[in-house]
Amino acid sequence: MSADDKRNEQVEEFNEATEAAAGESQGQNDQPEAGEVSELDALKDQLQNYQDQALRAQAEMQNVRRRAEVDVEKAHKFALEKFVKELLPVADSLEKAVESTEGHDNAGDLVASIREGVEMTLGLFMNSLKKFNVEQLNPVGEPFDPQQHEAMSMVPAPDAEPNSVVAVVQKGYLLNGRVVRPAMVVVAKAEDAPKIDEQA
Repeated sequence: MSADDKRNEQVEEFNEATEAAAGESQGQNDQPEAGEVSELDALKDQLQNYQDQALRAQAEMQNVRRRAEVDVEKAHKFALEKFVKELLPVADSLEKAVESTEGHDNAGDLVASIREGVEMTLGLFMNSLKKFNVEQLNPVGEPFDPQQHEAMSMVPAPDAEPNSVVAVVQKGYLLNGRVVRPAMVVVAKAEDAPKIDEQA
């Protein structure tokens, strides 16, 4: 039996005892004096007051408990956010190293082996991030979402849908569904969109 159940049981017993005492006093004196009636009413009011206060205190405690549980859950979920932010430049650097070796297939075995090593390291690193619910945002071709993307510029792109992402300057990342770093993107501009004076 929980503490709340015990408290409720005690309050009910107290109410029953009070009502029984009130019934006995009325049975003994069929015509109670005015002073006794007002004293009994005052006690009943006081009892009602205490019951209301106990219920309010109980509800407040439940709310505090619920808020504390939510706060602890969020702390567990997003405790790694700062750490993840510090690791993201490492992922960016490894990706840039892989990109820099593209197109140098004829440069020799040394470049090929370095590229392979960096790709393996990047793969290990990204798998480690996935274990902690870190997802990469690479939204090429997706509609622009201001919640997850940061527009760097708008360019005319006849092949792409207006307001869709045509290029990613820097990939974004999510931790448990929350944006740690938005993806920096280039967005397709509608052909009939008015020209914006970027010099202003």
